[in-house]
Amino acid sequence: MTQPRKLHHLIHKIPGQTYLWLAILIFGASSAVTRKLTEIGTQHFIGSRNPISLCNVLFVGNLCALIILILIYWRQWNKTTLMQLSKKDWFSLTAVAILSGAIAPGLIFQALALTKVNNVILVGRLELPLTLALSIWLLRERVNLWEIVGAIAAFIGVTLTIILQPPQEAMINMGGFSVGIGELLATAGAVASSAATIVSKGQISHIPLGIYSIFRTALGTVIFFFLALILYGSDHFMDVFSPFLWRWMLLYGALIVVLGQSFWIKGLRASTVSAASLASSFVPIVGIVAAYLILSEAPTFAQYIGGSLILVGIFLSQIGIRRQNSRIALSKVSSNQAKQEIETGMGFKGI
Repeated sequence: MTQPRKLHHLIHKIPGQTYLWLAILIFGASSAVTRKLTEIGTQHFIGSRNPISLCNVLFVGNLCALIILILIYWRQWNKTTLMQLSKKDWFSLTAVAILSGAIAPGLIFQALALTKVNNVILVGRLELPLTLALSIWLLRERVNLWEIVGAIAAFIGVTLTIILQPPQEAMINMGGFSVGIGELLATAGAVASSAATIVSKGQISHIPLGIYSIFRTALGTVIFFFLALILYGSDHFMDVFSPFLWRWMLLYGALIVVLGQSFWIKGLRASTVSAASLASSFVPIVGIVAAYLILSEAPTFAQYIGGSLILVGIFLSQIGIRRQNSRIALSKVSSNQAKQEIETGMGFKGI
């Protein structure tokens, strides 16, 4: 057997869950890696500008993601499939692209500039209980008691993480509590992501994943670009073609975008919903460990208290998912809605 055939045979023998866990390690570390890149950029200013600004990382990272998504899903963009989509489908896709492809990542990246990575990771867990509540209210979904109790625990954990923060410069007073601006931006990002998930579940779950992913990434990137120009000025992306930026972004794109997305997609295809959901629940743990190893950012008292409750909530939710006897919970991850629901619990994945 030749070497390439041996390698191909070995790759096919790797269990699907291995790919899932590799993707979780990459996605969990993405926030810390993003912050580290911006710190590297501060040591190599171009004039008075950081070439690896968060906006540049998001914009170029999305371009890298778009390339890999097109390579994976280009066959789904055919005339027959596109003609089957109604005006309502395109309207819903546009809403999701704006919410989850532009507004949510923009808010999260801005939060990373103002507060600790661990705060962004933990506050981002608000997306899970909020999505569950909106699903029950708007979509009339039936959930079990374990999921409800888990969502409540996670919500309380996020609230404690926000209100128990030690004094910092970027804070505002709200009803007697001093709340960090970064934490508020992370909260707003979670709300936008949750709204996008509800639209996805209610309106576009039947749309092929390739069309959904490529359209969301492409339109979200364009909208984010113009929003940044309006908010920050025409010179905000002056360094987007900097060789220094692209050297690091090629590494970022290869690891976070290409490997992360490729491992995740391959793992989903070979795993059950329960296995994928369980793996995704470890993203905040990986993120906190990565923040310590990469940034030397040790958890604070507020993060210990809030994070512990959030993890309890995730654990209880997993019990609920495991106890579901629906067909989809026992099958391999195949439906778009199942994939979107799993990714809801992951939060920020670097793009």
